[in-house]
Amino acid sequence: MTQSVYPFGLAPPSGRRRRIAVIAGDGIGPEVVAQALRAVEPLGIALDIQHFPWSADHYLKTQETLPKGALSELRDHFDAIFFGALGDPRVPDGVVAKDVLLGLRFGLDLYINLRPVQLLDEKLCPIKGKQRRDVNFWVLRENTEGPYVQMGGSFKRDTPDEVAISEDLNTRRGVERIIRAAYTLANVPHASSHKTPRVCMVDKANALPHAHGLWQRTFRQVAAEYPETTSSHLFVDVAAMEFVRTPERFDVVVTSNLFGDILTDLGAAICGGLGVAASGNIHPGRCSLFEPVHGSAPDIAGKGLANPLAAFLTLAMLYDHLGESQAGDRLRRAVEQVVLAGLVTRDLGGQLSTSECGDAVLRALTGATRN
Repeated sequence: MTQSVYPFGLAPPSGRRRRIAVIAGDGIGPEVVAQALRAVEPLGIALDIQHFPWSADHYLKTQETLPKGALSELRDHFDAIFFGALGDPRVPDGVVAKDVLLGLRFGLDLYINLRPVQLLDEKLCPIKGKQRRDVNFWVLRENTEGPYVQMGGSFKRDTPDEVAISEDLNTRRGVERIIRAAYTLANVPHASSHKTPRVCMVDKANALPHAHGLWQRTFRQVAAEYPETTSSHLFVDVAAMEFVRTPERFDVVVTSNLFGDILTDLGAAICGGLGVAASGNIHPGRCSLFEPVHGSAPDIAGKGLANPLAAFLTLAMLYDHLGESQAGDRLRRAVEQVVLAGLVTRDLGGQLSTSECGDAVLRALTGATRN
């Protein structure tokens, strides 16, 4: 966990400070983002941070979601985006989340959704007898295709004869590039917990022969280029079972947008829950977006109950993307120390508030700095 593994980052900075856009968003997003940003100063790497107001509150005041020109500004003038969460029951149909989060994923072509599934403490794992080394792998979810493109429609809506169709869009280009990214990651030193790196592709071609037949054909062709890597395939139902039964079999898992969305939450569950689940939405070498995946949780917003550890771990991934993996490793070590010491929020069995947990991470981080 403390060894950074990240082959998708930016080139070294050309004599300027890295620029970071912060979108704190809704619900607990601002709370956890604020805690994580406290780590920036002790990490000692100067960043230019600019906050953007895009959220439910902003939408309700202005009717604006993602403003015109935002994509080009972020793409051309920022190195990374640190994201909180979006989702508010006051906003109909989740329009802000659709326009902002999905808008950024699609508009910036962030085709890799990278999720570490890495256990911080054995007592957090609900699977009997599993140790930290057993739950230590990565999931790459294709992030710009599948049902999330929202192609489809309905006919005779709200009648007994209603018909609803959603299309699962898959392109050769999209499938091939996420599979290649999986092999790139698997072959980075320290990425594999096995002697031979392993890549497992997950699909459901037996039920979706056209869409996921494309996945199978592409996977076989790309896998042939990596004879030193152990390549395997599982249908998604079997993969879900194996995540729980034998998570130690995996190094790198690559799958489609929908299945990746589901499997990565299962991966979070075997590590202790969404409160410790970080993610990156990545285009290698470009401005990319990093977000904890726990959502906005409006029912606990403002109560000091939110777990900020996923936000700290997400910030560590952002530092990796900036080419500052030593800083990312330091922050991960601080989070590990806090978890192992039991200085955590209620969802992980502790008693600390959001800010108290943040205090504990900062103490661990500054202590590590002095050492």
